[in-house]
Amino acid sequence: MSNDEQPKVRRTLQLRFTIPAADSTQLIAMIKAATPFYQMFGKAEVRLLQNVDDPAKFVQEIEYEADEGWELNRQRIASDARMQTFLQTWRTMFPGALEIDVFQEV
Repeated sequence: MSNDEQPKVRRTLQLRFTIPAADSTQLIAMIKAATPFYQMFGKAEVRLLQNVDDPAKFVQEIEYEADEGWELNRQRIASDARMQTFLQTWRTMFPGALEIDVFQEV
């Protein structure tokens, strides 16, 4: 079976965080620079949402479609060096908590 024939799963990854300054310019630049990384998730669409009532709060959503086998090994992937580097970069940018959840449509 080729990669194109493997069963796919659709997921939404949400990263929720707060930044002290509500200027999103640097944040947007970082997200654009990380585009090749996001493709690791498979066919990915990325968007950044800013809370209207509290502009320091953001949600980044990454909707992706990945091979079912890849998705079943998310814990192994979470320990991947590239993933750890990416998450460490996020954590250094945001002094507060970084919440990460993965959703599926029901």
